[in-house]
Amino acid sequence: MIYDIAIIGAGASGLMLASQIKNKKICLIDSNDKIGAKIKVSGGAKCNITNEKVSFKNYLGDEDFVKNSLSQFSNKELLNFLNENGVYPKVNPKIVKGTYFCNSSKEVISMFEKLTTHAKKFMNTKVLEVEFDKNFKIKTNKQEILTKKLIVASGGLSYETLGASSIAYNIALKFGHTLTKTKPALVGFTVQKEQFWFKNLSGISTMVEAKIPYKNQEKSFYGSLLFAHKGCSGPVILNSSLYWQKGKMSLDFLPNKKIEPLLKGNKKVSSAFPLPKRFMTEFLSSIDLEDKAVSSLSTEEKEKLKMLKNYEFSPAGTFGYTKAEVTSGGINTDEINYKTFESKKQKDLYFIGECLDATGELGGYNFQLYFAQGYVCAKALS
Repeated sequence: MIYDIAIIGAGASGLMLASQIKNKKICLIDSNDKIGAKIKVSGGAKCNITNEKVSFKNYLGDEDFVKNSLSQFSNKELLNFLNENGVYPKVNPKIVKGTYFCNSSKEVISMFEKLTTHAKKFMNTKVLEVEFDKNFKIKTNKQEILTKKLIVASGGLSYETLGASSIAYNIALKFGHTLTKTKPALVGFTVQKEQFWFKNLSGISTMVEAKIPYKNQEKSFYGSLLFAHKGCSGPVILNSSLYWQKGKMSLDFLPNKKIEPLLKGNKKVSSAFPLPKRFMTEFLSSIDLEDKAVSSLSTEEKEKLKMLKNYEFSPAGTFGYTKAEVTSGGINTDEINYKTFESKKQKDLYFIGECLDATGELGGYNFQLYFAQGYVCAKALS
């Protein structure tokens, strides 16, 4: 049997594509035993599916490439699609501002199970290689699958436990594509010796503003920072990791507050600042400053405390692909037709989703982009 369309990857982009094509012989191939493995764990199993405000500015990648997808399938159109199929996401500002969360990731997966009953599913099936001779021959650990058109939606390198692999990149390279260097993104930072005091605060979180130099400008994010036994994490750090390119970044531990009024009075330093006491104790120790009455601080000591408004440090690295929510970088989008997602190197070969060099910030932006790409590609194939 020769399929009209084979999709490698039963994640967000692949499932959206399959749900939109009803009149062709179609199959889904995935290394997991069930569809939507990454959807299942997203947003703490509540699936952070899109955002109130979506712009190309929320993405790292070619602006026009991203704009085209978002303009053809907006956040409103995604929400309408979900509502029509019995899924009603709501904004939960307590987690990440403006982000729509579902009641449960399971309801999204259940929706796609119903919408893709027409597609033959090859689960627990690992793609080893793809060849082309009149049709695409997909060699797997179980059988060979023939198809006229091939859509690669198998994701990036993040979350190896959920079947992440380099297969999309291997296929792209085989058919003459180039790759932008990949790296773990939306991930925590490990720290250098000077910041080992972060580790002593594991489990404590505080609101900060982070600033990251990026391409002759500065990206800034406001949100929760979580101290971890490896360094630091939390929404503000995950977003920072997308743009961080080695070197320094800075943290404002007192966002929206002026420090001068806090440098007056007789309270001890650790009590005078509106920050967790454990944090202040570790911070003071890290800058060799005694916890004494604010009124007894010298001018030099007060200057040291001003570091709380601009704490500069260079992360040692990241927690790696195993902890990263997405992979940044990937298949060069200049080599992909942005109107159809067909390869410019090989007819009838398409790439969508995380394997492409277009990555969103935390807050539902990646799912929005992947669903949009699946929708746009399906429209082209129909």
